[in-house]
Amino acid sequence: MTGQRLLVLDTSGAACSIALFDGAHLLAERHDLLGRGHAERIIPAIADLPEGGRADEIRVGCGPGSFTGLRVGIAAARALALGWGVPVLGFNSLALIAAGAAADGPLLIATEGGHGELFVQPFDGATCAALAPLQSLAPDMAAHAHDMTRVAGSGAARLIAARGSGVLLSADEPRARDALRLARSVLTDIVSPIYGRAPDAKPAPAR
Repeated sequence: MTGQRLLVLDTSGAACSIALFDGAHLLAERHDLLGRGHAERIIPAIADLPEGGRADEIRVGCGPGSFTGLRVGIAAARALALGWGVPVLGFNSLALIAAGAAADGPLLIATEGGHGELFVQPFDGATCAALAPLQSLAPDMAAHAHDMTRVAGSGAARLIAARGSGVLLSADEPRARDALRLARSVLTDIVSPIYGRAPDAKPAPAR
């Protein structure tokens, strides 16, 4: 293989998902459903890739998702990019789910958020570009926020149940190997967490 090597990371959800590409060829993949423990797993998993995962570019899922998981993935991507002297780009992790669903038209992504809410956002199936802003909503509100019939993501079944209709495309976590389906236009050099909702912890009042 002689293409540009690309390392993709996503730790926004329950999975620690890693893929290494040479051009359009998938060299290796790790997709471990952990729930917790991304910090302990991600660097050893990258080290186990061919040539230690060394790449010419890194792409990382920026969320929305777990506060801790997002920070772990982004910190790892930034550190490796600095050490290797290569660029790092971010992407919306819900767009990665849309890429994995491989729909040929508009679809809605719904994933589990905090406090029983769902993260919801519609996407264009061809480019995986967002069609509206991200929202964090209670399931009954999320069910009627958008009219797309096809739904994917870890919260898709709950949204469809609340709506009483819909087509479940997948309930998969974001998977790094699907990153090549993301249009270049959806990538960003602003590599910062997309939390999707305010943090639970509040600053202590001044005394």
